Amino acid sequence: MTLPPATTTLWRPTGPVELRLVEESGWRAWPPRLPEQPIFYPVLNEDYAIRIARDWNVKHDGAGFVTRFQVDSEFLTRYPVQQAGGRTILELWVPAEELDEFNRHIVGTIEVVHEFH
Repeated sequence: MTLPPATTTLWRPTGPVELRLVEESGWRAWPPRLPEQPIFYPVLNEDYAIRIARDWNVKHDGAGFVTRFQVDSEFLTRYPVQQAGGRTILELWVPAEELDEFNRHIVGTIEVVHEFH
């Protein structure tokens, strides 16, 4: 009997366009990055994701969403935690060219947990 992999919970603040693409994937994958987006940034805590979705995505996109998803913890060890400001401003930096592989290590589905307008 094989046990499921240990997972890590990640959050992603997103706007309506990216969220629509996630929905089109069946809530299982993040869309490819645009040329001006060389890095995919999931964050490590819900509060940080809320602040970005509420304070940045709403202002720029008219709406902001916080998503939550699980990723195989062993796979994530290749991405060191980046402190992007204060002690709780933590994120992973996934190069755009590795996003397909990252998506293959999502366990379950991506879910929307907060919505701001």
